[in-house]
Amino acid sequence: MQTVSKPAVAVHHPLDPLTAEELESASGILKREQKLADSARFVTITLKEPAKADVLAWKAGQPVDRRAFVVLRERAERKAYEAVVSISEDRVISWREMPNVQPSIMLEEFLASEDVIKQDPRWQEAMRKRGITEFDLVVLDPWALGYNGPEDAPERGRFVRPLTWLRSGPGEHSYAQPVEGLVVRFDLDKMEVVDVEDHGVVPLPKKRANYTSDGITRPDNVPYFPDGLRKDLKPIEITQPEGASFQVEGNLVTWQKWSLRVGFTPREGLVVYTVGYQDQGRVRPILYRGSVSEMFIPYGDPSPTHHRKNVFDMGEYGVGMLCNSLELGCDCLGEIRYFDGVVNDNDGKPMTIKNAICMHEEDYGILWKHTDFRTEEVEVRRSRRLVVSAIATVGNYEYGYFWYFYQDGGIGYEIKMSGVMSNGAVAEGVKPEYGTLVAPGVYGPNHQHFFNVRLDMTVDGVGNSVYECNSEAVPPGPKNPHGNAWWVKQQLLERESEAQRIIDPLAARYWKIVNPEQLNGVGDPVAYKLMPGENVLPFYQPDAPALARAGFATKHLWVTGYDPDEMFAAGDYPNQHPGGAGLPEYVKGDRPLENTDVVVWYSFGAHHPVRPEEWPVMPVKYIGFHLIPQGFFDGNPALDVPTVEQCNHNGQHHGQHNGH
Repeated sequence: MQTVSKPAVAVHHPLDPLTAEELESASGILKREQKLADSARFVTITLKEPAKADVLAWKAGQPVDRRAFVVLRERAERKAYEAVVSISEDRVISWREMPNVQPSIMLEEFLASEDVIKQDPRWQEAMRKRGITEFDLVVLDPWALGYNGPEDAPERGRFVRPLTWLRSGPGEHSYAQPVEGLVVRFDLDKMEVVDVEDHGVVPLPKKRANYTSDGITRPDNVPYFPDGLRKDLKPIEITQPEGASFQVEGNLVTWQKWSLRVGFTPREGLVVYTVGYQDQGRVRPILYRGSVSEMFIPYGDPSPTHHRKNVFDMGEYGVGMLCNSLELGCDCLGEIRYFDGVVNDNDGKPMTIKNAICMHEEDYGILWKHTDFRTEEVEVRRSRRLVVSAIATVGNYEYGYFWYFYQDGGIGYEIKMSGVMSNGAVAEGVKPEYGTLVAPGVYGPNHQHFFNVRLDMTVDGVGNSVYECNSEAVPPGPKNPHGNAWWVKQQLLERESEAQRIIDPLAARYWKIVNPEQLNGVGDPVAYKLMPGENVLPFYQPDAPALARAGFATKHLWVTGYDPDEMFAAGDYPNQHPGGAGLPEYVKGDRPLENTDVVVWYSFGAHHPVRPEEWPVMPVKYIGFHLIPQGFFDGNPALDVPTVEQCNHNGQHHGQHNGH
């Protein structure tokens, strides 16, 4: 295994992420022209993407006006601002106050609140009631406040709701001993504790719970794995002696017949742009821009500690800010190409996340195969896929974001969830009603994970329509004389009011994005279909405050007319927002959707009643969907994939038998 070297290249495409130098220039221009005080804190600095039409018309070598979009929090004024800065022209294009919003929680706020809370007499008193007098081993996670009423409105202030855990010793599991019933309200502008709620003492769990093989024990305190680590694993080596099959020029990736651009933002993390597939001598566009637009993690436990846990990790924290530096052989395996992620600190200085994005090839089993039992001729091809991924640590959870590109024109998207469940404590002998006991005194509350992926589709061009496709049994009669017939019925989603749909696995429901002006070899419009995977809806009551903020999660599919300002499923500023923003707001105009520039938003949810096997750290849980060509090609586009030498055994098929 080896790492492919990364050439230093200048910005040469309108969608390339900001470089460290550009980011620093943008903040410097803004500081100079707006005469910013030290109390002005930079929340995010990201590329201000040019208009879609301009990008699609752009030719290599043409000049690009590089612009940055900046969100600031002025702590002294308790106000938020947005700015657009032209780095190319060395000037501020726009500057405006954003009333009644709260930008995402900043890294400096996340880290500083813990030290302040530990000095608060009310919090200290609550800890002493629980027998805790040494605070060095205490950890606090500043959970987003959310919105439960007017006292939480963004214009009332900028708050978080920290929860407390205790390590049993240095280097021990941070979340092994939850301090149940202790909730803090903290003012991030004033950096002071507003209130401490103590809902009663629950004994601290006693057992260790580390990630090592002796981290869990049986009830008699005997190690669960008395023999320690497994000793029967033999090495697996993944080698590509001639190097990887992909080519990289700046952020442009070509692999097999695929072409795409890799991007990165502090809010979304990994973004893919201008995804296309080479066919019949040209690159045919499929997807202009794809990214996770929001995450919503609602908890289903009504207890005082947990009932307000419903975080929006994209809009309340910023997943790109929290991405890991990936390591060869650990996070990614094989012949790897890394991309760095450049984000800002809260002074407006660049921070580089080394190896924030990993790209490699994977063997993926059989691509296609057939044995002619009459001639004993065998044709088989191995499948290979290109993997582009990033992993973020959001407090206790890890989320991996994976794009897959297949040789047959398919696109997969998958989220891998790991890390540590956000847990609670119960007294000995108590069985939790709204969660699962995972260790003595420790339980995992019921919860869900919802993701929304924004897919700016360009199936053979920007004029697209979306159809819902349901399989139905044909009623008895002349069209179904033998009772065996079924067909696939298609319904055009003509307007935004119609294009709010949920899955139906019993009807094998999928959605088809077509270009009505481009026909395939049999005369049908070319298309890609969105195939749902595992999914669920929220179990919150309709009037629950959190659901008002997460309206996007109430439908699995939304389709909107393209608008470059509509980027996030829960709106631009979900932090402490009372609700209704994002997709529910976007579709109020009820725009027509036929043969136009459309954006497809797919929401998918992982249902998570936890298991003891997920303690003290979770094995990866998977969820995702696929985009699959449906009449986009005039046949199997992977017929030209060559066989490998060891599979070239035509006429040598042994053990053939007759019959089926």
